[in-house]
Amino acid sequence: MSRFFDPFDADRPLMMRCSCGRHDSEQAHQAALNAEGATTELKRRSETAEFEAYSNEFIEATLVKALFPQDEVRRRFLRAVGKGTAMAAISSVLPVASLQAMAQERGALEKKNLKIGFIPITCATPLIMAHPLGFYKREGLDVEVIKTAGWALIRDKMMNKEYDATHFLSPMPLAISMGLGSNAMPMNVATIQNTNGQAITLANKHKDKRDPKQWKGFKFAVPFEYSMHNFLLRYYVAEAGLNPDTDIQIRVVPPPEMVANLRAGNIDGYLGPDPFNQRAVYEEIGFLHLLTKDLWPGHPCCAFGTSAEFIRQNPNTFAALYRSVLTAAAMARDPKNRELIAKVIAPQAYLNQPETVLTQVLTGRFADGLGGIQTVPDRADFDPIPWQSMAVWMLTQMKRWGYLKGEVNYKQVAERVFLLTDAKKHMKDLGQKVPDGAYPKFKVMGKEFDPAQPEAYLKGFAIQRSA
Repeated sequence: MSRFFDPFDADRPLMMRCSCGRHDSEQAHQAALNAEGATTELKRRSETAEFEAYSNEFIEATLVKALFPQDEVRRRFLRAVGKGTAMAAISSVLPVASLQAMAQERGALEKKNLKIGFIPITCATPLIMAHPLGFYKREGLDVEVIKTAGWALIRDKMMNKEYDATHFLSPMPLAISMGLGSNAMPMNVATIQNTNGQAITLANKHKDKRDPKQWKGFKFAVPFEYSMHNFLLRYYVAEAGLNPDTDIQIRVVPPPEMVANLRAGNIDGYLGPDPFNQRAVYEEIGFLHLLTKDLWPGHPCCAFGTSAEFIRQNPNTFAALYRSVLTAAAMARDPKNRELIAKVIAPQAYLNQPETVLTQVLTGRFADGLGGIQTVPDRADFDPIPWQSMAVWMLTQMKRWGYLKGEVNYKQVAERVFLLTDAKKHMKDLGQKVPDGAYPKFKVMGKEFDPAQPEAYLKGFAIQRSA
């Protein structure tokens, strides 16, 4: 007999809800209690002088690293001009929000009551946890974080100004800004919400088909067309010799519906965000074929952003949001906080997931559905820097698969949407050698991407829609 209901026990009331009456089940009640305790402890940690110093340094280091991705260039610049002059130089060219975030200045807030959308996935961890931990309130903001059903709805609510800021898939602001799939509206990525944190999950019946060359005719789900999930899945199968437009089917399925579709046999697998990869293992209906970090270590997935208009009209409010989310990212990056964070974001108001599923994702110790226990500490990470070279790569894949046509000024679009200001102008004034700025190279499936040569990179693919 279940420990939750016993209709044949005369001494026990038959309750269809939890004992306090505020939750749908005793399990939800217990999750809420766990979340309250975890929230209290994380709040305590966040209020220590040690964390405050760490958080301030994290925000400043994030901004400086964004400007100087190459350590040697940063060191040369600092040796040449000194810390004080360097900070003044950088501050003179950073966006207002970034400047205030670095200097920890508090301007008068133009708007205090805000609505922020999110999809219930672990990628949104910093944006979500900033709410129960009081990071928004600490900045004088009254924020409502609103669980949203899917990415198309996120896009529409941002464009209709129903949301002030939101959890984006990182390619979405690029697409919206260029009018791809919607009317054009300038959007900005302020921070990356998470890096890594995705996987290819296959139905258990396909355990004998681990080679993607065997996937011809498979049906896959991704959360949105303009997503890293879509681009990485296409990249992966194309490297195996399959054309993702003709040899497999790719359909858009909201992340919360992926597990149910896998169970029903509507799809053979998906490249999706966590926790739904781990949830398929938990439900014993799927296995983890691979983590996307094995395709591109440190790749971006989701972002925190808003419209360019909102930033123009509310620079101090945006600065406060920026600080709140970066402070949460600083806490999320520390491995010792991960188990508590899983408790905080597990309840129904946020991810509505079993705590054990989230703990496996966030700590990187997890069952793979193939009988093994894996230990991958960076399975999910929360590096907030929106490298502009990431944006250029996304644009190349949009063009590769026909979403984006014609000539593209990759650099101009990347710098307009991804809010990293390089220090080139002021460095020239100081007579310094101009660095590559925010365009580090990286490798995807072993192939180096040089953001300075996007068209040459595109021409190197044998399989693409234009071919």
